[in-house]
Amino acid sequence: MSEPGRPTQPEAAREVDRITHEHSDVTGGWLRPAVFGASDGLVSNFALIAGVAGGSSDSQPVLLAGLAGLAAGAFSMAAGEYISVRSQAEQALAEIDTERREIAARPHAEQRELAAMYVAKGLDPALADEVARQLSRDPQTALEVHVREELGIDLDDLPSATLAAGSSFASFAIGALLPVLPYLFGATAIWPAAVLTLAGLFLCGAFVTRLTPRHWWYGGTRQVAVGAVAAVVTYAFGSLVGAGLG
Repeated sequence: MSEPGRPTQPEAAREVDRITHEHSDVTGGWLRPAVFGASDGLVSNFALIAGVAGGSSDSQPVLLAGLAGLAAGAFSMAAGEYISVRSQAEQALAEIDTERREIAARPHAEQRELAAMYVAKGLDPALADEVARQLSRDPQTALEVHVREELGIDLDDLPSATLAAGSSFASFAIGALLPVLPYLFGATAIWPAAVLTLAGLFLCGAFVTRLTPRHWWYGGTRQVAVGAVAAVVTYAFGSLVGAGLG
């Protein structure tokens, strides 16, 4: 029975739902690899196309390079993201398993450790002991709390390697396709690809600022500047190499 004036657990849960506000996803998930993949696809493939266009007057090598860059880059991004996130998840699972064994083998020591962490956070020792005792009654709850406090990991929110890889593949392919589109429709000059790519970079940079304190125009302009510098440098390099080979 609950004490008079103190809310029951269902009432407390409803109160938390009522006052909780939403936050952006800042821990990863699909958004980071998706945004990074689209931006990388735009910059790297347009730079590749610019380099080939600078060294060749024929549009066919440019189109071939763009399509090859799209395929190679998309698969490379997906593979790299999968391995990276999978390795991160495996390391987290290993640490979680270590913590699970410690709680099973030394429950009282782990309870004291949890109480000490709460004291370090500012709780009175007596209150910290009581909180740790109540949280340690259920081994699964104790595991979740220890993992969150010690490792900064949420058991219900481990990163998905498949999701990250899929997001990276799709977003890179979409970004890399933009500079290739004009050549697919018969363009023979680089400027249509440049216009389409810079517009895509601006939109990508502006979208990212929705998750940051920056203004949309700042993010868009910064992204365009980075992409333009990469393309100009690669175009100049391609022109030098093309002239030397010619």
